[in-house]
This record gives sequence, C-alpha cells and structure tokens, in this order.
Amino acid sequence: MLYLWLKALHIVAIVCWFAGLFYLPRLFVYHAMSEDQLSRERFQTMERKLYRGIMMPSMIATLLFGIGMIAMNPGLFATGGWLHAKLTLVIVLIGYHHLCGAQLKRFARDQNNRSHVFYRWFNEFPVLLLLAIVILVVVKPF
Repeated sequence: MLYLWLKALHIVAIVCWFAGLFYLPRLFVYHAMSEDQLSRERFQTMERKLYRGIMMPSMIATLLFGIGMIAMNPGLFATGGWLHAKLTLVIVLIGYHHLCGAQLKRFARDQNNRSHVFYRWFNEFPVLLLLAIVILVVVKPF
C-alpha cells in the first residue's frame, strides 16, 4: 500500500513540476517582450516565486518519491531498459530545470540577450521530454 501512496504522490509532484516547466519559459517570452521597468520587475518576481516556490519543491518531491518507489521495488531495474531510458531523460529534465534557473538569474540581472522567439522554442523542449517519459512508463517498449 505504501508503494501506491508513493506512486500517487510522485505523479502529483510530476504534474506540479511540469506545470512550472511549461509556465516559466512562457513568462520568459513575455519578459523578453516587455519594454518598461515595472513590467520587467513584475516578471522577475513572478519567475522567482514560481521557480523557488513551486518548481524546486516539486522537482525535489518528484525525485524523492521516485527514489522511494525504486527502493521499495529494486527489481524494476531488471524489468528492461525502459526505466534506464526514463531515468536518463529525467536527468536531462533536471538539466533543463537548472537552465531555466540560470536564465531566471540573467533576467534578474537585466542581462537577457535572447529574443521572445528563442523562448517560444525553448518552451517546447519539456513537452518532448514529457511525451517520451510517459510513453516509456506506460508502453515499456524495451
């Protein structure tokens, strides 16, 4: 029963984390388009609160609940390569998360040198990761 609780909490944490991963780059789009200081300050506050208050705790919770599930069922590693592929994509996702954090710091220092078009494309990357991860977990193709 504990395993199912961990799984449920893992899924909730993932949903919260991805909500932030989808929304923060969208804020970057609008921030890059803003022209007045008041708007830039407002976006900096929103980005900081989203990253620190939602994304970081959700990422940590996702990882802890996932580690808990693996600890309870270490045989998952023997079930095929799907878990190894999923964990590799999770590592890439953590890197993307930290890239978002680095970009947030650039905006906070008013040192952004990228256009809103860049952030529109940057915003699509976690969608691809989510798609691949869900397919790996549900279909278990290998």
